Amino acid sequence: MDSNLAVIYLSILVGLLLFTFINVFRQIFKTRKLESSFSRLRKKLTKEQGTAQEYYELGSIYTEKKVYSQAITLFQKALKAAEEEGEENIAAIYNGLGYAYFAQEQYDLAIRNYKEALKSKPDYVTALNNIAHAYEKKKLNVQALQSYEEALKYDPKNSIAKRRAESLRRLVSV
Repeated sequence: MDSNLAVIYLSILVGLLLFTFINVFRQIFKTRKLESSFSRLRKKLTKEQGTAQEYYELGSIYTEKKVYSQAITLFQKALKAAEEEGEENIAAIYNGLGYAYFAQEQYDLAIRNYKEALKSKPDYVTALNNIAHAYEKKKLNVQALQSYEEALKYDPKNSIAKRRAESLRRLVSV
């Protein structure tokens, strides 16, 4: 009986160690890939003009690193490059720019950029969630609820929009 218990405990310990080992290595590879992209893009864009996609990617990396002022500058360069390239798919750039402003608690600028993203792509669920969150921060609950409900039209399984819309319905109806 004692040996069976020891085997069970040992199996659990080995399982936990394996799980931890896998997660640590996954995180290391993810970080290395991010840092590699960061280094490559930064070197290239300091030497020469980049594409909208390259500026967007580097801006996204800066956002992930929480260096929002740099991200804003890069997203603005991405918009300029997209205009020069005649690129019409700019919703993600505006959304990224809005997120960087949101993270700095500049909600009006965030909302303006989310609106631009939605002008470009009205069914952009991420931008709808983001603008709703910005409206919530500004205590504009009716607009937030409308945005979450709009997101649910395009993605009925959107758990964030479902949960937040439910909560806002209670606030708005009171």
